[in-house]
Amino acid sequence: MNSNSQILKLLDQAQPGDHATAQGWIRTKRESKDVIFLELNDGSCLRSLQIVIPLNLPDLAEQLPQLTTGASFRASGEIVASLGKGQRIELQAEVIEVVGNADPETYPLQKKRHSFEYLRTIAHLRPRTNAFGAVFRLRNACSYAIHNFFQERGFIWVHTPIISTSDCEGAGEMFGVTSLDLSKLAANSADKPLDYAQDFFGKPAYLTVSGQLEAEIMAMAFSNVYTFGPTFRAENSNTSRHLAEFWMVEPEMAFCDLEGDANLAEEFLKYLFSYVLNHCQADMEFFQARVSDRVITNAENIINHPFERITYTEAIKILEQTSKTFEFPIEWGIDLQSEHERYLAEEHFQKPVIVMDYPAGIKAFYMRLNGEFGEDSQTQTVRAMDILAPGIGEIIGGSQREERLEILEARMRAAGLNPDDYWWYLDLRRYGTVPHAGFGLGFERLIQFMTGMTNIRDVIPFPRTPQNADF
Repeated sequence: MNSNSQILKLLDQAQPGDHATAQGWIRTKRESKDVIFLELNDGSCLRSLQIVIPLNLPDLAEQLPQLTTGASFRASGEIVASLGKGQRIELQAEVIEVVGNADPETYPLQKKRHSFEYLRTIAHLRPRTNAFGAVFRLRNACSYAIHNFFQERGFIWVHTPIISTSDCEGAGEMFGVTSLDLSKLAANSADKPLDYAQDFFGKPAYLTVSGQLEAEIMAMAFSNVYTFGPTFRAENSNTSRHLAEFWMVEPEMAFCDLEGDANLAEEFLKYLFSYVLNHCQADMEFFQARVSDRVITNAENIINHPFERITYTEAIKILEQTSKTFEFPIEWGIDLQSEHERYLAEEHFQKPVIVMDYPAGIKAFYMRLNGEFGEDSQTQTVRAMDILAPGIGEIIGGSQREERLEILEARMRAAGLNPDDYWWYLDLRRYGTVPHAGFGLGFERLIQFMTGMTNIRDVIPFPRTPQNADF
């Protein structure tokens, strides 16, 4: 076999008598009478490879003080059957090299349990731990599965802009983008309005909150498209569920209604959970044992049960009739809170639930009205859906889009938006409009659910949150 291989491949494929080179970072060192045992890990899997170094190895004395936890290390030698428990093979070192030292007095990751809060302060080193190695391997596998799912179904991956001049969600929680000298503006403001004509783009610009509107453009030419990229919210929420920078998956399908949208979303989630169970078995078992004993149960619940489908009105009736006490009161027209969503999925149905046809007043302007604009506005609903999962609540949100030009213009005005600013979006309804639909999946929320991690900051390598943009 290849003499220089990932530890994963060595552990799974190497046979006694093979010669190989392994390289990675030292996890632990222990000495016996005749040999030194090192645990070497290169991030390719949860397991480490045991390196056995004879004490009579040439040049060992010179390198011995450098064989410390955290040091990068390379060893070549013969693969031998291991006598130790839980390991099939080990590497009998013949040539060793310390590539990079790690001072044991200052290295922050000694062999002991560290809290996730502490590890966030050393985000540049936390990927070397078992927990975060498992998180980021699963994140990688899930990213691959997302592309596989859509590519196998003929979707086109489109790259929507990071810098935008439109607010898709209408919430106004957007990061501004400017090339103007802010310190100079502050010194000379004298309450004068900002002249955006002098800015780089000649108008206000922001970091995108969603690629949906641009994805709709592409769906009107390619029929089925998806985006997968970073999005941003300037929402001052310092919670375990919010990030200022996160990744979104957003498919958009022409000639598609809400039912087709829900069908694809259900199929999508089942595919992703099946993929990680099949390809990340050791990491999932780690999460099951060390993080949450419901990780595998949650995954199997997604895979093995058809999702329940109810309307928003039916959901409200269920919540009103339960004897459970909620912090937030229940009445038709409210935006369902996490406690309501989790009750429906975890306690009432005990499986994933798709809630459809939400009140128009709590949903975005682009969602298709059930009926005409203005008719019975107090009870008017839109063709929207949320998928609620046990253990987390909402995991996917989507809708059929409003394809009728006059109604879309009226909805924009009602939302306080100027239709002239969205002339290009309205053109999609002027030239070959079709029913179309799509959904959004917050990638970090998905990984949080898959792994059982309680804080969303622990499923992205470098979290961006209020007052925190380190690393």
